[in-house]
Amino acid sequence: MAQYEQNSIFNEERTLNIPLAERMRPKVLSEFIGQSHIIYDGSLLCRAIKADRLGSCIFWGAPGTGKTSLANVIANTTGSHFEKLNAVSSGVADAKKIIDEATRRFNAYGQKTYLLLDECHRWNKAQSDCMLPAIEKGVITLIGSTTENPYVAMTRAIVSRCRVFEFLPLNKDDIKKGLTQALERDVVLSRRKIILDDDALEYIAETAAGDLRSAYNALELAVMTTDMDEDGSVRVTKLIASQSMQKKALSVDTGMYYDMISAFIKSMRGSDPNAAMFWFERLLEAGTDPLLLARRIVIHASEDVGLADPMALVVATSALTAFQNIGLPEGRIPLTEAILYICNCPKSNSVVTTLDAATASAKNNPTARVPSYLMDMNFPRGTEELDAPAYKYPHNYGGWVEQQYLPNDVKDEVYYTPTGNGQDVGCRQLRKGKFNVPEGQEAGCPMQKKLGIKVKND
Repeated sequence: MAQYEQNSIFNEERTLNIPLAERMRPKVLSEFIGQSHIIYDGSLLCRAIKADRLGSCIFWGAPGTGKTSLANVIANTTGSHFEKLNAVSSGVADAKKIIDEATRRFNAYGQKTYLLLDECHRWNKAQSDCMLPAIEKGVITLIGSTTENPYVAMTRAIVSRCRVFEFLPLNKDDIKKGLTQALERDVVLSRRKIILDDDALEYIAETAAGDLRSAYNALELAVMTTDMDEDGSVRVTKLIASQSMQKKALSVDTGMYYDMISAFIKSMRGSDPNAAMFWFERLLEAGTDPLLLARRIVIHASEDVGLADPMALVVATSALTAFQNIGLPEGRIPLTEAILYICNCPKSNSVVTTLDAATASAKNNPTARVPSYLMDMNFPRGTEELDAPAYKYPHNYGGWVEQQYLPNDVKDEVYYTPTGNGQDVGCRQLRKGKFNVPEGQEAGCPMQKKLGIKVKND
């Protein structure tokens, strides 16, 4: 009896030392949370997992989006052998050992091997090359997991043999679902009487920024460090949640928060650097995630500056990257530079108006055909296409030639109307004489400038 009690205490202590995120890892596909764009009834990925016919693939996405969890589901679903490696700590010798054992199993029993490779972008060319023959022969099915863009960070030979699935940050409802399930199902938390305030749940889901692991860690820390009330319950308030997330809770109500966000955006649109900077700092003081503001700056650079000054997007994205690498407080400096640059830019919304118009037209004309002279003539064509007028190569005509590019159904549609602000001047419209630039302003198209073409208002 004493031995049994000792083992029980040991097992409970061992369970407590396993992080909540690990305890909540799904074992079957129905328990998986998020990634509804690739995980849904009848999706290719679901069918392949259920049929145990998943080929080599790479799961690419931010931390806490479910890459390792889905690999865990595959491990529990497949009848194949399953191995794990971390690209940071493994070398060529580790890869060769797994290949040799996998080859032996494949030759002796016809059993293939799944290899989950965490941080797969860290594998060098030698490690990747030694794995290629085994992947090609079907001896090993590679499941790579990475936070880096595989098309940039990995060798082409590996990527070309894998299907890449992009994992997106989870939405707030997914985060809430995960936290609620943890309170109900986790072997540790479900034994306690835990009261998670609605605003605390909302706060964790919001500030987790799509990272379910971060949300789990915050919830566990909040529960384990909060004293029980007299009735034995543990209450997690928004203040406790904010301390557990190590992010400052908003010091304003929801309505005022969104009003200040709106004021910040409209101040940039209205070219008022003083007001934009005031609302920027006010939002930071209120506890707003700086990355949210950085993303708004990037969006504004395209939405409200756009082609009037294309450099605005370059400055905004550079500021976002700089902030991600620097953090607070110095990271506010490049963000401020981007805000001031955007405020001082000429404004044009032609990017979004063009996008909206083209989107509506494309949806309304799903059967519109490509003009025959624009078709790819590498494929067999009927007599009608072969007899069509020849394609006019613009560079043979000085860089531009009159030619219809839209389908006949919408050949007279106009989606892009240059505003004439800054560099938002349409090259084709200028050549056809259909657009006037404001008085005193040169054409914004490099080709017009090179040719010395200047168009003034009448």
